[in-house]
Amino acid sequence: MYSDKKKKRWPFWIGMAAAVLTAVIFGSRAICVSGPELEAESAAALKAAIESRALQCYVVEGMYPPALSYLEENYGLQVNTEDYYVIYNAFASNLPPNVQVTGKR
Repeated sequence: MYSDKKKKRWPFWIGMAAAVLTAVIFGSRAICVSGPELEAESAAALKAAIESRALQCYVVEGMYPPALSYLEENYGLQVNTEDYYVIYNAFASNLPPNVQVTGKR
């Protein structure tokens, strides 16, 4: 009987080892995200948020906003001007604006 219990436990230990290995791999990936990668992802997210709010303005009002401040005042957009430079060029009210976001570092 004792030897049967030993045979039944080895799948448990293999499963536990696989779970720990998976946790270590995904955990190390989360730690390996460096500052420049994180800054680039944040800048891309800010750009997407600005473009999304501009499109929302176009759908609601029939025109793209003339300035970034219009989105901040009327559509609740919040831009972190301490960490990012934002260039917002609106050419015409019926064309989407050209948005560029870069980090200050």
